[in-house]
Amino acid sequence: MKNLLVKTIANAGALAVAVWLLDKITLTGDSTGKKAATLIVVALVFGLVNLLVKPVVKVLTFPLFILTLGLITLIVNALMLLLTSWVCGQLGVGFHVDGFWAAVLGGLIISIVSWALNLVLPDED
Repeated sequence: MKNLLVKTIANAGALAVAVWLLDKITLTGDSTGKKAATLIVVALVFGLVNLLVKPVVKVLTFPLFILTLGLITLIVNALMLLLTSWVCGQLGVGFHVDGFWAAVLGGLIISIVSWALNLVLPDED
């Protein structure tokens, strides 16, 4: 349970950095508390998308991983971010990614920040 909490916090922090750096990734809310709650919900949705959908996409695109030496990971991460944006829109959560290239850059930022935060945060269950 602690590991899920740590990963959710890391995802929320990484998403916050992407929202802060990119104008085309938006998070809506009236107050800081509502934005923080929205960010936690988006982090949970993002974690579920990465847990359920990303392995299937990786298996289906395995030849492209080999062919591009892993660079297709940027596209897969962007698609996961766009899917998260769509799911959040369906749930009425105020998170939106405007465009594919914003998703590519956002996915790159989220990957780097999440990696760094997972190094710093504890990793035990």
